[in-house]
Amino acid sequence: ASCQATQALLALLILVCGSVSCGSTGGYTSLPDLGGIYYYHYGGAYSGFSGADGEKAQQLDQRFYQLKLPIGRAVMAVGGCLLVLSCVLVLVGILRLPWHFPAWLLLECILDVLVAIGVVPALYYFFHFLLGAYSSSVCQEREQLYQSKGYQGFRCSLHGAEIAVGLLGCIAAVAFLLSAGLAVRGYRIVHNLKQKPVQL
Repeated sequence: ASCQATQALLALLILVCGSVSCGSTGGYTSLPDLGGIYYYHYGGAYSGFSGADGEKAQQLDQRFYQLKLPIGRAVMAVGGCLLVLSCVLVLVGILRLPWHFPAWLLLECILDVLVAIGVVPALYYFFHFLLGAYSSSVCQEREQLYQSKGYQGFRCSLHGAEIAVGLLGCIAAVAFLLSAGLAVRGYRIVHNLKQKPVQL
């Protein structure tokens, strides 16, 4: 149960970190929304965009957002599915289904192994897609435009939330493998107890 609760927590964190990549268009399109706070804190008229540069920055933000949107949605979908699966497994344990149907533990073991194996190509695809987006001409042009205005937070490289998805995915794969081993061990224990019930 502790292992499954850990899986649920990891899945939730993957879901949250994945949503950061496609949560908003980001960049310049978000700055004017801050109004006076942006103007005074960042020196609005001094370092901000105006005219054609502002329109270009907005277009580049939207195009870059569209590049990252599919993989962001995919990560959120995978994180959501893992969260639901982990919660279902916890609920099954609470209802003591493995005690009544020990074969369920073997099915759980197979599911855990499949998930753990599936995480590896999923992480490869995730980083491959992201690196493709960051190496695109849209991202490079966007980075140069923001750097020309003194902004340093728009580099074409992986950010913390995306790196966290990779680390959390690796930890989740280990947790699912551990859960698979515990499921096999649980099956043996329940099977033995069913064959030789404890005499009270």
